[in-house]
This record gives sequence, C-alpha cells and structure tokens, in this order.
Amino acid sequence: MPDTGNATYVRVARSGQVPEGVVRRFFVGDTELAVSRFEGEVYASANYCTHLACHLSSGKVTEDGLLCSCHGSVFDFATGEPLSPPAVKPIKVYEVREKNGEILVAGLE
Repeated sequence: MPDTGNATYVRVARSGQVPEGVVRRFFVGDTELAVSRFEGEVYASANYCTHLACHLSSGKVTEDGLLCSCHGSVFDFATGEPLSPPAVKPIKVYEVREKNGEILVAGLE
C-alpha cells in the first residue's frame, strides 16, 4: 500500500455498502474506484483493469485477489500487482481507513 504520510482521507461509502466478499464501484469527483472487502479488510483501487480497461467492480473478490471478469486477470488487493495474466501492469491502489462505520480513502487528489 502506498505511503500517504499526512494524507487527507475522503469519505467514499458507509461500511455496510461493501460487505464481505463484495466489490463495488464508487465515484469521488472524477475518480472511479473499485472498493472491496476480503477477510474483513477494505481495499480501494482504480476501477479499470490495466489489460483492456474493463471495470474491476464487475469482477469478484477471490482468495487470490481481485478478479477481473473480462479476461481473468487477478490483482493483489494491497499492492495492485497483477498475479495472473493477461494483465502485466499493476492497478493503482489507495490507502483505506474504516472509522465510525465509514470507508475513507486517501490519495484521491
């Protein structure tokens, strides 16, 4: 996960909007995010696969990572690194905090 130092966190969703094992799409300004929850931890990334720009929010949360529904690429939740082809470039990931029933994301400037 990137080091955001004294980053500003922005409210993206209520915690209940992203249940365990689910990935959802959210917008913050012009930024489109895929927000998922795996083993209780919330993750946020760019919503576009680096292979052919498919929506990752249409994919699935798996034990291996975030699965793109178009061609089967899997990305590490925390680092965005591709774990299986055809994608070879990482997706952008964001630092996430969950506080008082809200999902907050940093690095959206």
